[in-house]
Amino acid sequence: MMKVSLARLGSAVRCQSLQQWWLTMTATTVAETDWRLVRARDGLGLVTFLAIVVGWICNWFGSSGFVMGWRKWALWCNRLGLVGGETNLAAWLLGIQTIKIQPYHLPPLGPHDVKVRIKALGICGSDVHHFKTMRCANFIVKKPMVLGHECAGIIEEVGSQVKSLQVGDRVALEPGISCQRCSLCRDGRYNLCREMKFSGSPPNNGSLANKVVHPANLCFKLPDNVSLEEGAMCEPLSVGIHACRRAEIGPDTNVLIIGAGPIGLVTLLAARAFGAPRIVIVDVDDCRLSMAKELGADEIVQVSTNIKDVGEEVVKIQNAMGSRIDVSFDCVGFNKTMSTALSATGVGGKVCLIGLARTELTVPLTSAAVREIDVVGIFRYRNTWPLCIELLSTGKIDVKPLITHRFQFSQKGIEDAFQTSAGGGNAIKVMFNL
Repeated sequence: MMKVSLARLGSAVRCQSLQQWWLTMTATTVAETDWRLVRARDGLGLVTFLAIVVGWICNWFGSSGFVMGWRKWALWCNRLGLVGGETNLAAWLLGIQTIKIQPYHLPPLGPHDVKVRIKALGICGSDVHHFKTMRCANFIVKKPMVLGHECAGIIEEVGSQVKSLQVGDRVALEPGISCQRCSLCRDGRYNLCREMKFSGSPPNNGSLANKVVHPANLCFKLPDNVSLEEGAMCEPLSVGIHACRRAEIGPDTNVLIIGAGPIGLVTLLAARAFGAPRIVIVDVDDCRLSMAKELGADEIVQVSTNIKDVGEEVVKIQNAMGSRIDVSFDCVGFNKTMSTALSATGVGGKVCLIGLARTELTVPLTSAAVREIDVVGIFRYRNTWPLCIELLSTGKIDVKPLITHRFQFSQKGIEDAFQTSAGGGNAIKVMFNL
């Protein structure tokens, strides 16, 4: 026997549009079976709605045959993800600069998974690229996709084999799910796994949603003195941590950072935590350079976008450092920025390419080679969350000043947030509070 809330049904009838009434009706028709909240999705949504209405009417008048037919339809829709045990909403990228909050069906909870209610999520530069162009480097959005991967939340359900976490734990999520079987995974370089399923990177859905299901071993418990926003910041901070590990930053390493965006700034914080005695950071934007200075950069240098200025700017950068530049981080990835890094780095030094603004670069590699400049790249990160959480909890790194804007999870909120992040200016890290 179906149960219908007459008060909810009455409010549905009073809706201003048929679509609102339809969505309200599907959310108010509650059965005693496993399917509780019915939502419209794809072309079958209307048919599902009609089947429910017919089943409801027939059930009211005692027509068991129609009721059984309706229940079979509901079970079939459940298998397709049209009917779920709960309404879960997410921010879907549907086209260039087109994001809509729509239903998002969660996968089943596996024995080693946890269900997390997302409470904080930051917008990454890759999210902005997807938003503006439907691609980031070689990763192309070819179908609707849920955005977001810098996140933290609270565990609401644990799989049968999960022993390390429990309901109510506050966790930061590492977004990359590797195969754990290939040679790279077995060697510990799982970030390079060819079968990596990375949240919010095509074709994988992300985490800008009410809830997500995620492997328990990629959810890291936060201590009481680390906020959920700081937990979400573990993801961008991980990029800086991994870069400093790859470049072997230490107390004897003078560091040049090119680009004072979010990744450049977390690299600054990571390099200082690793003991770098002197750090110079350059950018075209004086507002971001001011932020870098506030975060502890020893010197800042404003540069142009004209590649013809590289020679003159390299002299300014070297003078600002006042000594040999041991390691340069290019956090942008343009011809000019990489040329600057290669030219400014001292003999026998190292250049680490972090930014992926271009798929191909034209740079003065021969002159760098004869000076034995080592060039290393990084791709995302690996085994960084425990160190990030330790650095945050001990106060060795403070990421809170990087969060410059906050938005709520609503249609207007997501539109304003992405426009703000894409606009640059004084926006460093744009954060959603869910």
